[in-house]
Amino acid sequence: MAGHALALTAGEPAGIGPDLCVMLAQQTWPEPLVAIADPSLLTGRARQLGLTLALHRVDEVVPARPAAAGSLYVDPVTLARPSQCGRLDSRNAKYVLDTLNRAVDGCLDGRYAAMVTAPVHKGVINDAGIAFTGHTEFLAERSGGHPVMMLTCPGLRVALATTHLPLREVAAAITRERIERVLRILDHDLRSRFDIGLPRILVCGLNPHAGEGGHLGREEIETIAPVLQQLAAEGLQLEGPLPADTLFTEARLQRADAVLAMYHDQGLPVLKYKGFGSAVNITLGLPIIRTSVDHGTALDLAGSGRCHPGSMVAAIEQAMLMGRRSLQVAPVSGTIAPDRDG
Repeated sequence: MAGHALALTAGEPAGIGPDLCVMLAQQTWPEPLVAIADPSLLTGRARQLGLTLALHRVDEVVPARPAAAGSLYVDPVTLARPSQCGRLDSRNAKYVLDTLNRAVDGCLDGRYAAMVTAPVHKGVINDAGIAFTGHTEFLAERSGGHPVMMLTCPGLRVALATTHLPLREVAAAITRERIERVLRILDHDLRSRFDIGLPRILVCGLNPHAGEGGHLGREEIETIAPVLQQLAAEGLQLEGPLPADTLFTEARLQRADAVLAMYHDQGLPVLKYKGFGSAVNITLGLPIIRTSVDHGTALDLAGSGRCHPGSMVAAIEQAMLMGRRSLQVAPVSGTIAPDRDG
């Protein structure tokens, strides 16, 4: 990936995303980092944090060499309104989406090898009248493919069959088509982007005790198990459906490369308990590489100097590693609709 820049979107301007960009600029990276943000936002935040920041504007040609410590390349997008730490302003919602669009376009046309995203605030984007459920769905709509959300930390990878859905809608979304597509993408990307020759995947059931033989729900019997049997016959290494309350034990995880959880809060609390602050959010199933932090906008910490860049550092390192293995990997063919309009 030598000579390929990473796009770094600064996220919600009132949150800690700009802080993270400034903090990351204090060291030299193996590859160029290009912040997609309003330059005045970054320089203003640097002053608040008492950190040195020299910005180098990127126009048509993306630099091949990393910036020196204390400096940062910037692909400028202008705020609609000046931003204050901790104070959301829906008038800047379009700015946030413009930074994401700039990064996606750059990845698709080869300007950027990958994109790394600071956190956005879904609520303020919705308050602006824009339907938005998260990066995952937005990136799928822009770039194509079926998004699979996976978080990873040392010793654990957890992918999700569904992402940002109200709990009452999850059961209806667990279809044979969805489970098959997600497992094929997960297996494919573990091979191509993580260099795992024969991925071993543990699959959660949907219901308590994985349905207790049908007494606590029949999704395991009628939906999940038949797909696992079909894919296992094709050579995928799958185990399940397993009760989620006993799947996340050391004995099981030691023999697995990833876990597929059925919904957001089934798998992610375990991963964040294990690795919060150093975990990385990765979107699989897209023709571009995208990683992100494992936390939110932390409005109360913006401009304070008390936020920790550990998850963003890990996200950048993961994007670089994935990029070295495979740039612009084609997603598994075929798509299904995202969970919600994004």
